[in-house]
Amino acid sequence: MLSLGIDIGGTFTDLVVLDPRDGRAVIWKESTTPDDPARGAMAGTRAVLDKAGVAPAEIGRVVHATTLFTNALIERKGAKTGLLTTAGFEDGLEIGRERKYELYDIFIEMPKPLVPRPWRRGALERLAPDGSVERPLDRDAALRQVEALVAEGVESLAVCLLHAYANPAHERAIAEDVARRFPALSVSLSSEIAPEIREYPRASTTVANAYVRPLAERYLERLESALREAGIPGGLFLMLSNGGLTHVAEAKRAPVQLLESGPAAGALAGAWFGRNAGLERVLAFDMGGTTAKLALVDGHEPLVAWGFEAAREKRFLRGSGLPIQIATVELIEIGAGGGSIARRSDLGTLHVGPESSRAEPGPTCYGRGGTEPTVTDADLALGYLNADFFLGGAMQIDAGAAGRALGDLAAALDVGAERAAFGVHDVVNENMAGAARVAIAERGRIPSEYALLATGGAAPVHAWHVARKLGIGRVACPPGAGAGSTIGMLMAPARVDRTASFNQPVATADLGAAEAIFAALAAEAETVLQATGAELAARTTRWLADMRYIGQGSEITVEMPTPLTREGVQAGFEAAYRALFARTPPGAAAQFVTLRLSVTAPMPGTGNRLVLPRHAATQALKGHRRVAFPEEGTIETAVYDRYALAPGAEVAGPAVFEENESTFVIGPGAVARVLEDGTILAEARPSDDRSAVTREGLNRLAQGKARS
Repeated sequence: MLSLGIDIGGTFTDLVVLDPRDGRAVIWKESTTPDDPARGAMAGTRAVLDKAGVAPAEIGRVVHATTLFTNALIERKGAKTGLLTTAGFEDGLEIGRERKYELYDIFIEMPKPLVPRPWRRGALERLAPDGSVERPLDRDAALRQVEALVAEGVESLAVCLLHAYANPAHERAIAEDVARRFPALSVSLSSEIAPEIREYPRASTTVANAYVRPLAERYLERLESALREAGIPGGLFLMLSNGGLTHVAEAKRAPVQLLESGPAAGALAGAWFGRNAGLERVLAFDMGGTTAKLALVDGHEPLVAWGFEAAREKRFLRGSGLPIQIATVELIEIGAGGGSIARRSDLGTLHVGPESSRAEPGPTCYGRGGTEPTVTDADLALGYLNADFFLGGAMQIDAGAAGRALGDLAAALDVGAERAAFGVHDVVNENMAGAARVAIAERGRIPSEYALLATGGAAPVHAWHVARKLGIGRVACPPGAGAGSTIGMLMAPARVDRTASFNQPVATADLGAAEAIFAALAAEAETVLQATGAELAARTTRWLADMRYIGQGSEITVEMPTPLTREGVQAGFEAAYRALFARTPPGAAAQFVTLRLSVTAPMPGTGNRLVLPRHAATQALKGHRRVAFPEEGTIETAVYDRYALAPGAEVAGPAVFEENESTFVIGPGAVARVLEDGTILAEARPSDDRSAVTREGLNRLAQGKARS
């Protein structure tokens, strides 16, 4: 049976049909339909099946990622949600951390709670930090509060009681009473969604889950129904933020786990392609029409964090969003995509993004009503893109409209048109390189240790120049890069992450009790994995713990030995602490805070190869066109058919490699080689130490000089 991957992005919906037996794949890009994402997904499904010559009945499974739930948080288009918390703590969701993300901004806007004040109610009860009952739950009073919320139109309820991570009894009692009285009301319990210390992040996560849960249930039921009506018998699986897959029932229970599903798939693609290309350390770079994402991949595994922020007021400023405590691939997001809009700032400088033209109207060159210049328009004007071969020729491009929009921008900036176009391209490259520098430095790494691996429709166009800014000497572009996230989803394992509170000093901790908790979490995880059909016999289980020195206010996540020993735990914690901070405080005692279990298992039908259509080698050189580069100006550049380059082929830069869904550009001083899996690996010549745009190069562009 075949696999179908569907990744709904901000501009395009990417679809891939994969035959796991031999790795043959067919790719299709469909414009995203923001009013109803499922409509575009189903239109793309029909198109990719037709292109592949595959009957719907041949699809054995469907793997899906979507930005729908993230957008619901950002746009505040979720369900009418109520919050039931311990009496006296109704304002905790609004108080947050009492910390300003911009200290001197007197007009600062803090993240707005998803639940308005009238719908935040208190339950009469109280638990101590160790879970002991200080005040029994008044179940009748709690149910009366819920009745009042339902009467006011609340559709979904978040229950987050003080210290419920240590004892879920009161929350479960409320859930039982609500289920009997209001069976149609959606209920999310903090003890099930985020059983961790710190009331605000736990409440924020639970509320976010409740806010999108009715939407997720309706959307997934509608999509399952549409797939069945299309004659597709295979089960539907969802991509999680942690880089794994789950089944529909689990996704409906905790849709908050899907908030970063699409970006996580891009990081997973970087890891998978990097492994196939023999690259040990990869900076996975995924750039589509709306955003760009970067992820560090060490040892063929993307780094995983245990929390992130959603719906930021200032999109790229830490502290300005809603904290979400879930396992997620550690991502750096930048407001840089093909649709990022370029404008003259109030200071007279060039500003690019984070505002995007998105799928509608899209860049000016799409001819759908867009009038402002975008990154894609600039890339087209610079010769990086071929107007006659956009999406393999399937999409008509209006190069004249792009030129006029860039001309207006150039006039506003009082520079030449070509210089304005390259300015747009270079500013967005610098934005991405700057974010990557910070992220890599924060983790104690240096960029030159990594290869930059580009996926997404726009990343291969920008990757070479971003790498030069970072001092990275190797850039890889895998086959099918334009649909890299979707390919990554199809190769993903099933994954379950579970958490439990365990606040004890290491010196006196009951390790037997800790192992019992891990065993209980493993049993719960196995139940979820069984429902996905994953290969349980090949599963991998990791024990982890959030730990700190007693008296500290934050923790680090440490992998635990199995079985647990006091010496092994202490040694692992100290090693992890030194790796981050270079030293350990003398005489300080360590403590457990939270136990974490992570289980992955291979999914049937994933395969381990990717084979795209091939053209005859005699068709490799398509011709030449004039392409702008930062130091050489505009020069005649060879253009190659990606599908006609066989493994072992070598090409000297500058060069452009075209495939249907993306275009890979390398500059002068590069040597590109096609690897066995079809990845193009471009390396800078040892003497080529250029890493930034020079003033001389910009002047050449401004003067229109060319060199062949």
